[in-house]
Amino acid sequence: MDVSVRDFKAHLSRYLALAREGETLVITAHRRAVARVIGVPQTGGASLETLIATGAARWSGGKPRGAHIELAATGVPLSRIVQEERG
Repeated sequence: MDVSVRDFKAHLSRYLALAREGETLVITAHRRAVARVIGVPQTGGASLETLIATGAARWSGGKPRGAHIELAATGVPLSRIVQEERG
């Protein structure tokens, strides 16, 4: 859909709603195309719901508490390395 710059500015909300619905807008100045406005597809919600539905992810409705990660204590502690470097 071709839209003049003046009309686009005057009815910005209406044209952004059209772009959100999938309409591609071509903005024109003096009947020449100067820009194209396209909507951004919604992402995130459906794929998270899919992960929960398949059992790959769980959510109990609360705040995330973080992962339970245990690090293996191998090698020289960093504090000892720093002390040796300082001299």
